[in-house]
Amino acid sequence: MLTRGEAVEVHALQARGWTVSAIARHLGRDRKTIRAYLNGERQPAVRKRTMPDPLARFEPYLRARLGDDQHVWATVLFAEIVALGYERSYPTFVRQLRQRGLRPHCEACRG
Repeated sequence: MLTRGEAVEVHALQARGWTVSAIARHLGRDRKTIRAYLNGERQPAVRKRTMPDPLARFEPYLRARLGDDQHVWATVLFAEIVALGYERSYPTFVRQLRQRGLRPHCEACRG
């Protein structure tokens, strides 16, 4: 993984005509890593997840459940998916629920 500054430097050096090998030697990185950043296959400061997403297998259930009743409490949803095998904490569940935007927008509920 390259930092944002290193990624900027990689692109600047390429614009100056440096080869991938020269850039890799200059930064002390592998050629394949440099090539991946130049081709847009990787992004700076973003790590590849090593663990599968814990909420991914419950997402279809949550979408259906929130589609039926958008006002269901998160504690109720959490209890339901824990019974289905979800192993993370409640704060993690709520954070992932918000990040994915699973709860439909309701103007009346907006506080």
